[in-house]
Amino acid sequence: MRDVVLTSLEDMKAVEPMVLDVRGKTGITDIMVVASGNSGRHVKAIAARVVEDAKDRGLRPLGVEGEESAEWVLVDLGDVVVHVMVPKMRDLYRLERIWGIDESEDSIPPTGDLQA
Repeated sequence: MRDVVLTSLEDMKAVEPMVLDVRGKTGITDIMVVASGNSGRHVKAIAARVVEDAKDRGLRPLGVEGEESAEWVLVDLGDVVVHVMVPKMRDLYRLERIWGIDESEDSIPPTGDLQA
């Protein structure tokens, strides 16, 4: 599913996607994907594409939150949770830091090899 999400993000021109391996750090999910959109409209379109592509592969999202404001949309796919935000929200919340992950530690670049 991670690869499906990354393809969706790439197709929709998401900005700076980052894959965070949070196994052992939370029971919520194994993988978090964080990306930005250029505007609320772009964020909403990116999230909608992730949902559509997941459904096309037989995976119905467990939940989608934040579509109304479209500043931060969360798509819960179970083992993968996707956060799509406008840049100001991403800068404010800095999820990479909240999870105690920096680029030299457990983060995985989008092209990293991880079984989803």
